[in-house]
Amino acid sequence: MTKQIASDAAASCFSAANINGLTLKNRFIKAGTFENMTPNGVPGDRLQRFHGGLADGGIAMTTLGYCAVENDGRLNENMMYMHEGIRVQLSSLIADLHQRGTLVSGQMGHSGGFSKNRQLSRRRPLGPSFGVNGLGIAQGMFFCDAMSLSDIDAMVSSYARAAIFMKSVGFDALEIHFGHGYGLCQFMSPKTNKRKDEYGGSLENRMRLPLRVLTAVREAVGKDFPLLGKISMTEGVRGGLHYDDAVEISKFLDQAGIDGIITSGGTSTMNPMIMFRGGNILPCMLKTEPSRIMRMILRAAGKSMFKDYPYKELYFLEQAKRIREVVSCKMIYVGGASTRASFDQLMAAGFDFIQLGRSLLSDPDLPNRAQAEKGFVSRCTHCNECVSTIESPQGIHCTQFRSMPDIGPSKSFRAICLQ
Repeated sequence: MTKQIASDAAASCFSAANINGLTLKNRFIKAGTFENMTPNGVPGDRLQRFHGGLADGGIAMTTLGYCAVENDGRLNENMMYMHEGIRVQLSSLIADLHQRGTLVSGQMGHSGGFSKNRQLSRRRPLGPSFGVNGLGIAQGMFFCDAMSLSDIDAMVSSYARAAIFMKSVGFDALEIHFGHGYGLCQFMSPKTNKRKDEYGGSLENRMRLPLRVLTAVREAVGKDFPLLGKISMTEGVRGGLHYDDAVEISKFLDQAGIDGIITSGGTSTMNPMIMFRGGNILPCMLKTEPSRIMRMILRAAGKSMFKDYPYKELYFLEQAKRIREVVSCKMIYVGGASTRASFDQLMAAGFDFIQLGRSLLSDPDLPNRAQAEKGFVSRCTHCNECVSTIESPQGIHCTQFRSMPDIGPSKSFRAICLQ
């Protein structure tokens, strides 16, 4: 019986699967990352070549990472935000990927109070509560302000407008980013949400804004359009979200009509190494960070923020299984899946799809190779040096095996969106 299950699982990794009417040719989805290939927020040839290479490598659906829902939702001014000024470029990129046989998801994000965007419409970014804006310190943006009730309403409207736009330019699915310490996660987390009104306190109250956003996006795109949600199962810090919270959060999202939950972890703002595992990213950041102030901060606080978590395959599996048991929506696993054996194990464990990030930087043809090679193992060594290229002028890349055609050395560490 065990051998039969394994055989069926191996076949299903490469078989078609459906999510709310959308058929994916296999079970592999490119995880949303900020590639830094949108100078001044405009997608162009470089981003198209990057995702085109993944499409040619057999990925069923690629994700355009961090599509900010408004200008003030960007972490920096080189991130895209959804507006008419990039309609032609986005439509062209998506059409090209469709011609290559790959579907396209857009990751909807908002920075909240964590931003260094010098094109903000206000003096400070807005989060759930007044606090330190760790990302903006080098830009002289030391703090974030608390959102008013009208600011919260405006954010919900921004998500709805962005969803309408994204569907109209050809995205096949949308992924709402509820994790990694960004805007919606800041409301969900008791570490960053200190509000005393109906948006703070209990988990039910802290989920009020994320659920309003989900409802608004659903109304904007319709009931037959796939909506995914990425969560952090734990933030890995005292007073933050933890694995038990993730189970309840997933129930909220499932009951509110999410089509698939992506079970990630960690937070870019406080403990990013939980989502990476493997080589510590602090040395690379100290080497590439151009700001003297940020280097001083990293030297002072880096060891407490960037803890060592040895890499192991499927490091989120047991906690993700807990969520699988309590929801009826599709389950999308991310976190340490880089071998054919791991892919088969995930299918046998009842997961519907697998998101891949770092391993696709080293092996952009991973789906095709994994199907052809029963003993496939990604070349990715989990050194995490790719993280130091996340704001390279030429874009993110693997420093060991995969040098993109026109990529140079990294200039700066900033928003860690890679998974």
